[in-house]
Amino acid sequence: MLEAFALTDKGCVRTNNEDYCLIDPELGLYILADGMGGARAGERASRLAVDTVSEIVHQAGRRDSQVLLEAVEEANRRVLAAAHSDPTLEGMGTTLVAALDLEEAISIASVGDSRVYLLDEQGLRVITDDHTWVNEVGRPLGLDEESLRNHPMRHVLTMAIGASAPLTVNYYSVQLRHGAILLICSDGLHGVVEQNELEGILNGGRDGVTLEESCRRLIQAAKEAGGPDNVTAVLVRRFS
Repeated sequence: MLEAFALTDKGCVRTNNEDYCLIDPELGLYILADGMGGARAGERASRLAVDTVSEIVHQAGRRDSQVLLEAVEEANRRVLAAAHSDPTLEGMGTTLVAALDLEEAISIASVGDSRVYLLDEQGLRVITDDHTWVNEVGRPLGLDEESLRNHPMRHVLTMAIGASAPLTVNYYSVQLRHGAILLICSDGLHGVVEQNELEGILNGGRDGVTLEESCRRLIQAAKEAGGPDNVTAVLVRRFS
């Protein structure tokens, strides 16, 4: 069985929170979206995408990777349609990560630069690949990590929900064994807190610290590092 907890915070700089997340342990569905757009369009995009994925999976009556694909594609269609129907929402979009428990494995769909990490006996590692200029252009060009961290294109996404049709979705399948933890997070966390610090906090969860307390420690770490963006952490742990 899985247990989960999620926490989101606007951070130390932003006046509103465009991140949105959902956990549905009964359905085995865990979703995070980091919205973008003028005014409150980012908030609208992230909520619409998450709610759409949840709705489609609920209505499907089954759980498999194809359902997850259909749900993400429908989220993209609805965000695009909303932006086209309302000029104030033009240009809105969102990242999206959705994880669905299929019992034998966790199926993950990812668009944008929100991430999934896995902590197990091998340590903490990133499962997803970012849809970003840095990951898809900068690194293949051979730019070093220090240059990439300060590059003017470092925040540019190459794919997002609501940006285009057809949509490119990255898919992964992860074995979540007893005691292992999935971290789903926005770039307000992974772009601010170093991976070794993330691992240290999550290891507390493996040593008996509750998922709620681990989420609070993750959010606090991001805020202590300046909290320049909205920050969201979703933790999922298998306990049987």
